[in-house]
Amino acid sequence: MNKTQVSAPGKLDRIIIDCIQEKKGADIVQINLSNIDNSVCEFFIIAHGDSSTQVKAIAAHIEDYLRKQHKIRPLHTEGYENAQWVLLDYNSIVVHIFQQETREYYKLEELWADAELEKISETGREEF
Repeated sequence: MNKTQVSAPGKLDRIIIDCIQEKKGADIVQINLSNIDNSVCEFFIIAHGDSSTQVKAIAAHIEDYLRKQHKIRPLHTEGYENAQWVLLDYNSIVVHIFQQETREYYKLEELWADAELEKISETGREEF
């Protein structure tokens, strides 16, 4: 694995978002944590699927695409077993793919009130 590829979030975030959109992930949000002291990464990318099957498919598509096309593997993954919340850690970017009910329960977006949030639609990005 090439560390410089993994730690360059500028292009990687766009690739991950495209992968999520290809598998019809819903309500994609990117949270910029780079200005938050002691944050675990630079960005969170959050989305949800309608079922455990879709959650697994979205996460697997991200992993497969990055591995095959860019030789990038996640540093860590969690949650594939029950697919309520799958986490993919790409060092500078941590991807969270939820089932909708689980996402509504944990409300990750609300935990980072000081961070810049962007809602990603098929037409572009909106800050909120």
